[in-house]
Order: sequence, then C-alpha cells, then structure tokens
Amino acid sequence: MNDATASLRESVGRYGIWSVQLRSEDPDRAGERAEAVAELEQLGYGAVWLGGNSAARHAAPLIEATSRLVVATSILSVWEHEAAASAAGFAELEAAHPGRFVLGLGVSHGPKVKGYNRPYSKMVDYVDELDRAGMPAHRRVLAALGPKMLELSRDRAAGAIPYLVTPEHTAKAREILGAGPLLAPEIKVVLDDDPARARATARAYLAFYLQLPNYTQNFLRLGFTDADVVDGGSDRLIDAVFAWGDEDTIRARVTAFVDAGADHVALQVVEDAPADTLPREGWRRLAALLG
Repeated sequence: MNDATASLRESVGRYGIWSVQLRSEDPDRAGERAEAVAELEQLGYGAVWLGGNSAARHAAPLIEATSRLVVATSILSVWEHEAAASAAGFAELEAAHPGRFVLGLGVSHGPKVKGYNRPYSKMVDYVDELDRAGMPAHRRVLAALGPKMLELSRDRAAGAIPYLVTPEHTAKAREILGAGPLLAPEIKVVLDDDPARARATARAYLAFYLQLPNYTQNFLRLGFTDADVVDGGSDRLIDAVFAWGDEDTIRARVTAFVDAGADHVALQVVEDAPADTLPREGWRRLAALLG
C-alpha cells in the first residue's frame, strides 16, 4: 500500500454513510442537509458517499458544513460529465479543503444512457483524460463489479466502491485488488427485525436495481439464478444483499463484509419512507450498534 492510499484509508475510517438524499439540490432543505452531515461527523462516520449522478458541486456544501468528514461521489457518471470538468471540480475543492473530496466514478447502466457502448473502454479513456488534466489517481475510486473493472481500480485508481454486492463478492474483489487498494463496498441496511416487513421494505427498494443488467449479471456470476432476480428478488437474494434484523444480526452482517476484505463500508439505511427523507434516526442507531 502506498502512502497516499494509506492516508485515504485512514481518512475514511471503517464506516461511512451512502445517501442519495444528501445529494439533493433543493435550496429549501440546504440547512437540514448541513445539520445532518454535521451530525454524521459527530457520530463518528468517516465519509459520506453521495448517491445518484453526483459531482463536486454536490459535495461542496457538505464539506463546508463539516471539519474532517470525507465526501465522495458514488457515483459521477463518465457519460454525463466531461473529464476536464471533473478534474477542475476536484482541483477547486482540493484547493479549498485539502483531502476532503474523493471522486467516485462509474459507467452507469445501459438502460439509463443513450449510446451506451463499450463501458470499460469508456472508463479507460476517462481516467486517461483525468491523468492528462493532473487529477491524482489516489484521489479517485471506481464503481467496479466485474474482474476487468476491479483490475482497473487497482491499477489506475485508489481502489473500488462496489455497489449492491455480497461478502462473497467482497472476497473476490479483495483477491483481485490485492492488499493495497481501498475496497469500500456499499451495504444496504433495514433496521427492522420483523422478517416479512423487513424483506418487503428491501424488495420494494431492490426492484429498480433488478432492471439493470450490470447488477443482475453480477448476481448470476455470484451463483444466483434467474429466479432470484425477478419480482423484486428472492428471499435468498434479499438476505444476501441487505443487512436486516436485530442489532446483533445487523452487526454480524456488516462484520462479514469486513472479514471478507472490506477496508471501509458505506452504509445505506433503507426505510419505508418518502424517497427524500433523511434517515437520521437510522444513522444514529447504526452508529450506536457499530460503535
């Protein structure tokens, strides 16, 4: 592990929060977002990962509202943002708040991108452009699921931020990455110990992702079947990609990712609530049970 990657690993710590709500640009809720992210820092989380097609401008107000928290994109779509603009956004934030912003990049999904073609080559070209613009490799991470993208995360970035994966995938990813690069999988958490209710909440959330071939193909590589990835996902799939249950069960599930090789886990609280609701009580409960 080089010194720069070790510094990033230390900065993000063991636990972070993945949130699409904190990416919001609603000006009427800017104060609420600032207050929430400041509380996340106080709770001991080391990083916030901004869901959706996020960019440096979404991270800036959250960085300004905190003193040490790392804020990262998870992810910036390489189809929708020019590399030069991404490098410039990074440079501006780095100058104002050194070490506080990480650029998480991804190739998104065919059904969401017009003209989607050769995504791996697109990512290679993008990181080439970032290099030419002077953006340091150790301050970017890639949303990697398959072996080739994981290898690129190892060779051209600080590491990988796999989304919607299992501990088994984490173990495979660690084997490909080796000991040095950062491995920071996202984990979905339903803080509910009622099996029917927890799985229903999880299934309603997962249904959208099961329309995206990158995820379903990855599940098939991991040994799931076609029957597991329809109708919102089988119980087997739900139980593999969500941590739900009582506190001990959730703690054990999160620990399974760490034991499989994760350096950092990005925790996403999933609730049966309006999509723009900040799950602040859930973040507090997670901090307490993992503390």
